Amino acid sequence: MTTATIEPSVLDRPTETGEDSAKRRQIVEGARQVFLARGFDAASMADIAKAAGVSKGTLYVYFKDKEELFSAIVMVECVGQAEGIFDLDPRDPDVAGALTRLGVAYISFLCRPQKAQALRTVIAIADRMPSIGKTFYETGPATGIAKLATYLKAQTEAGVLTVDDFEIAAAQFMESCHGTLFKPVLFNFAPPPAPERIKHVVDIAVRVFMAAYRAK
Repeated sequence: MTTATIEPSVLDRPTETGEDSAKRRQIVEGARQVFLARGFDAASMADIAKAAGVSKGTLYVYFKDKEELFSAIVMVECVGQAEGIFDLDPRDPDVAGALTRLGVAYISFLCRPQKAQALRTVIAIADRMPSIGKTFYETGPATGIAKLATYLKAQTEAGVLTVDDFEIAAAQFMESCHGTLFKPVLFNFAPPPAPERIKHVVDIAVRVFMAAYRAK
């Protein structure tokens, strides 16, 4: 949809009052349900308006087109990705304990069915809307890796670890945690893993990490 075909009201967006924010969240949640259930291409603005319980006119007051609305959904998913899970205390020298808690919490979060749905939807549209994939990665996985890398740097400076490339070490740890757990869920090969299975895999990842990077 081009600017020429948009209702005039979209050019004068409502200010972010409490009521407007609540309405926007209502629309975003309705759109999220439709996008995750049908994918980007099959979702229509009429379907989204119905799911959100608003008129199409109201929908266009807040979002100019389906692309802008999908971008808002991606931002919601990004903000929700592992929120708080990567808030590691740089003063905590118990690296094995911190990594275990991080790994278990992150994989438990990541393997929720709705998270796999969101990632499938983003991957499906990333070729045509590369900015969506870029935003999802930068504010999701890349942010988590950066936070873990900062913690590893602090522990290396404290003499607890001997890590030479913090970003690589952080990314490798996360991959070793979810490689055999999340990908089967992502491809609909298996249901979310049981907590016992998650703990088992994360414990192995932690042992391998500490064997490689514990200060001698």
